Amino acid sequence: MANLVEAYACTPSTERGRGILISGDAKSNSILYCNGRSVFIRYLDHPLDVAVYGEHGYPVTVARYSPNGEWIASADVSGTVRIWGTHNDFVLKNEFKVLSGRIDDLQWSPDGLRIVASGEGKGKSFVRAFMWDSGSTVGDFDGHSRRVLSCHFKPTRPFRVATCGEDFLVNFYEGPPFKFKLSHREHSNFVNCIRFSPDGSKLISVSSDKKGIIYDAKTGETIGELSCEDGHTGSIYAVSWSADGKHVLTVSADKTAKIWEIFEDGSGKVKKTLECPGSGGVEHMLVGCLWQNDHLVTVSLGGTINLFSASDPDKPPLLLSGHMKNITTLTVLKSNPKMILSSSFDGSILKWIQGVGYSGKLKRKDSSQIKCLAAVKEEIITSGYDNKVWRIPLHEEECGVAEHIDVGSQPKDLCYAINSPDLALVSTDSGVVLLKGLQVLSNINLGFTVTASVISPDGSEVIVGGQDGKLHIYSVSGDSLTEKATLEKHRGAISVIRYSPDVSMFASADLNREAVVWDHVSKEVKLNNMLYHTARINCLAWSPDSTMVATGSLDTCVIIYEVGKPPSRHITIKNAHPGGVYGLVFTDDSSVVSSGEDACIRVWRVERQ
Repeated sequence: MANLVEAYACTPSTERGRGILISGDAKSNSILYCNGRSVFIRYLDHPLDVAVYGEHGYPVTVARYSPNGEWIASADVSGTVRIWGTHNDFVLKNEFKVLSGRIDDLQWSPDGLRIVASGEGKGKSFVRAFMWDSGSTVGDFDGHSRRVLSCHFKPTRPFRVATCGEDFLVNFYEGPPFKFKLSHREHSNFVNCIRFSPDGSKLISVSSDKKGIIYDAKTGETIGELSCEDGHTGSIYAVSWSADGKHVLTVSADKTAKIWEIFEDGSGKVKKTLECPGSGGVEHMLVGCLWQNDHLVTVSLGGTINLFSASDPDKPPLLLSGHMKNITTLTVLKSNPKMILSSSFDGSILKWIQGVGYSGKLKRKDSSQIKCLAAVKEEIITSGYDNKVWRIPLHEEECGVAEHIDVGSQPKDLCYAINSPDLALVSTDSGVVLLKGLQVLSNINLGFTVTASVISPDGSEVIVGGQDGKLHIYSVSGDSLTEKATLEKHRGAISVIRYSPDVSMFASADLNREAVVWDHVSKEVKLNNMLYHTARINCLAWSPDSTMVATGSLDTCVIIYEVGKPPSRHITIKNAHPGGVYGLVFTDDSSVVSSGEDACIRVWRVERQ
């Protein structure tokens, strides 16, 4: 069997020009955020403990704990709210179609009986409150003419609901059942977030006009404003109160977070400005925040979560980062197998250390998309969609000066000869390119459609897989290839080929969900009938001792076979990555690392049968 030992979660989905509303539970000290169709539960005291709920049919926008922490309500772009338990495999309690468009915010009432949701809708239905168990509507929310970006329940009786949105309005509703009471138009731009203080005495709204306005929570009247002195110089996207209601945390497009002291008269002045680490690029704009226990949580546009200490805000923050888009490649540094490198569709290359988690982002001057990535001791080789192959030297945290060569057509596969890393093989649609350093030794048209390739560790042999399902084996002599054998067993286009670490075998897999292990010398099939996936195989990896082969598929599963045992004795990791598994690598003889469409990386401990 295989047990999950670590998970390196993806970052929250962000969108330029919009804030994100993250939430949490003070008792378990966990936060909730969304990426794709999944909700992530992240424990701040144990960042490698991650739980994922992936039952939504559309991208999720917001999720909130119920007041007692037993339930979570999550909403998506289709206007659906799902209510599910935090225990017992996230059992579904209810599902309601609440709005006709995207839901941007939702909140529980303090007694946990009602939920209010806001967002986009047809006509005037931008906000709706309903009973959490029956879905029946409790009140009318007139008064908005455009998308409502945020809503909040007053945490004490008498209950109130406040809303704000793209029509620059802040509205108050009394109830239940809720009805319109009054409206404010002090803001001159989108009002992005609105929050009642924990004691229910005040309310604050923040806007893209760089202002924060404070209201009396009972009457709804304006009582004060955040000071302009040392204030934000960009749009304020989110706000969060401290537990004692005396301070708020705000984040802005000006790349800073600020702690404000809120006085009894409703005025507020900056107590501390938090500078988040980074180069100051667009990705370091701050779009979300949460004040929870001693943690000041901020989220940047690039998805990085910064954890500051509220009791010691001068202390450098703990960074939790990851990929935002699906991870396309996964590899380990041969000089340090515990150092994992991953690259995603958007061109990010991140470093992970087994047992530690996120270890940094490789900064490179070229930010082109990456399709293939391979690593040698002090260098990584990448190729993308621009016909270029890059060799990037590694100097600890930094990438050196990258050099590239144009190979004339889009690379489909990329690998290097481990024992002579200068030699690399790039496959294209019609053939292969042999590279020595950044020089093309030869560009060979093979006369068939190439789908996968690999070069032996000593650089003396090349195996090329075709659209026709055949494996063509060539010997390398200088800059020429001589075909030695053609192997036929697969019934679909070859998707991946890999030599075993001891080079006594090689394994191949195809789009028709079959994998085969071959003897390198005799070219005989050593292990076949590896037909336990239900969709195409995307990736394949060998254990360092050459005794196990793992395959990852579009069917979300990882299957591990032991060479020398019947394929029926395989180990299956079901639902390893919703959307499909796209990267696999072993870090030692019993640890396999997987990555996939969900932008997460997971480390599994394999217990041999």
